[in-house]
Amino acid sequence: MAQHNELGKKGEQLAVDFLLKHGYEIVERNYTYKKTEVDIIAKYKDTLAVVEVKTRSSIGFGNPQDFVKPKQIQNLVKAIDNYITTNNLEVEVRFDIIAIVKQGNGFSIEHLEDAFYHF
Repeated sequence: MAQHNELGKKGEQLAVDFLLKHGYEIVERNYTYKKTEVDIIAKYKDTLAVVEVKTRSSIGFGNPQDFVKPKQIQNLVKAIDNYITTNNLEVEVRFDIIAIVKQGNGFSIEHLEDAFYHF
């Protein structure tokens, strides 16, 4: 597997561990709708947190969260709309980004709640 794929998988696991540690319940991982993949769907109190994980080996080209583009946001919204409809859910939805950057032997993790869309 390519090194960036390994880093992405490691980042997703770090994000799951981070969310669990902070009281979230993981509902789905890698949920797919059409060609869109939602990294993590988690529940926190009465809110469904849709979490996009961005992992980078450095910030040389910008912060990880800067790589979430408008088209990706649009696709994530459609995917979650389908998820909510399919599962007949009545919940508040929040879109978060967890930005992870490799630093030496460790990682820095930043959780950006309600990062780009709220409905």
